Amino acid sequence: QVQLVESGGGLVQPGGSLRLSCAASGSGFSLNAMGWYRQAPGKQRELVAKIISSSVKHYADSVKGRFTISRDNAKNTVDLQMNSLNPEDTAVYYCWAAATRATYWGQGTQVTVSS
Repeated sequence: QVQLVESGGGLVQPGGSLRLSCAASGSGFSLNAMGWYRQAPGKQRELVAKIISSSVKHYADSVKGRFTISRDNAKNTVDLQMNSLNPEDTAVYYCWAAATRATYWGQGTQVTVSS
């Protein structure tokens, strides 16, 4: 079993930045991919960004050019640097990880963009 723990959410003004971090722990696991999803009130959960390797990354169109995902395979961590935040980015952000036969989710961290 894999546990994902997020950190770094909070309240930020429009135009500001936040960095989310997620650490995976457990025993005997190998993760093929890690990433971030988000869910705003009244909306479905959506992919924000995922990383398979340093050269294979996917971003939602709405965050391209503003968010950057990175991963440390040795530490089993994934970070999301979020710049130029706007109110539409307000949501609960969930860390996600995929192994060969299972996917895992963190408990979520709230990001609120408001003046």
